Amino acid sequence: MLAVVVPVAVAVGIYLVGTHHTPDYLNGLFGRYGTDAVDLKARLGTALLGLALAQLGLALWMYGRLPGARPAPRPVRPGHRVLGFLAFLLSLPIAYHCLTTYGIETTSARVAIHSFAGCALYGAFVAKVIVVRSRRLPGRLLPVVGGLLVLGVALLWYTAALWALDGDSVPGFPSG
Repeated sequence: MLAVVVPVAVAVGIYLVGTHHTPDYLNGLFGRYGTDAVDLKARLGTALLGLALAQLGLALWMYGRLPGARPAPRPVRPGHRVLGFLAFLLSLPIAYHCLTTYGIETTSARVAIHSFAGCALYGAFVAKVIVVRSRRLPGRLLPVVGGLLVLGVALLWYTAALWALDGDSVPGFPSG
């Protein structure tokens, strides 16, 4: 029960903070403001997506799911953990800037999806930690929550980083 309640509470908590926070469009990110901050977030988000995909590849390798690959050597497991930790750290300034600058917005489908996916991502992070640490939960949950994390990062990247890097447009959403 805790494995469901805590991740949902984290996601809902972030949502509530974002909906009750007054956006401050003048916030900066590492000394960059306005469109420069958006561009920096897009590049950091692209790096985050790269780390998430590397995580996915290492997980598939560890569990023998890469066709034609030899069994993963010992360093793959700690490498997977280190990359996961780095991905989490990299996500924090991006998320903090989004939350404090914009809050939760629903001005368009793209923005609403991005806002909700951002909340859900940290719930998924918490769920993954709980599943990894638990001896009681079924092991088949691990690839599910790991997959949700990668999917969440990809969705966030698509609805914001790609949008910013592609001149404020992505397939499936109107420009602007």
